[in-house]
Amino acid sequence: MDKKLTFKKVAIVALMAVAYLATFILCASSGAIHPACYAYIGAALPLLTAFIYLYTSTLIRGFGAATVLNGFILVLFLIVGEADVPYIVGTVVLTALAEIIRKVKGYNTLKGVRWSFVPFAFSFFVYTLHWWTDTEGSLEAAVEEMPAGYDQLMLPVIENIPMLIIVLILTIPVAILAMRLAERAMKKSAALLK
Repeated sequence: MDKKLTFKKVAIVALMAVAYLATFILCASSGAIHPACYAYIGAALPLLTAFIYLYTSTLIRGFGAATVLNGFILVLFLIVGEADVPYIVGTVVLTALAEIIRKVKGYNTLKGVRWSFVPFAFSFFVYTLHWWTDTEGSLEAAVEEMPAGYDQLMLPVIENIPMLIIVLILTIPVAILAMRLAERAMKKSAALLK
C-alpha cells in the first residue's frame, strides 16, 4: 500500500511538472500577440502557477517542490537548447531562494509555502531575461523566427526599463494574492499544511 501511495504521489508530482511546463509554453506563446505580452506576462503567471506550487508542496513535504518544478523545465530547456547562462543561473538562484525560505518558514506550514512562492513566481522572468542580457541576439532571432517587423516591435519594449521595473515589483503582490486564491480554491490541499 505504501509503495502505491508513493508511486501515486510521484505520478501526481510529474503531472504538476507537466502542467507547470504548459504554463511556460502558454506564456511564451503570448509573444505572438505582441512582444510586450512576452516581456510582461510573467507578472500574471503566478495566478496559474500558485495552484501548481501549492499542490506540489502538499505532496513534497520537505525539500524539493520548487526544485522539481523548475528543475524539470531547466532540464527540458537544456535538452532543446533554450537555456542560456542567465536563465540557468537565474533559475538556480530563484529555486534555491524558494527552497531556503520554505525550510526556514517550515516545510509543513502554509507560511513556508506562501513566502517561498514569492521568489518562485519570478521564474518566467529569468526565461525572458535574454532580451536584456543579449538584446542583439534576441533581435536577430526575432528576424529569423518571427513575422517581419517583430524586432522593431520588441525594441521599445526592451528599452522601456521603467515599465519592466514596475512589472517586476507588481509580481510580488500578484504572487501573494495568487497563493491566497489557490489556498481558498484548494482548501483540502491547504488543510494538509498547518
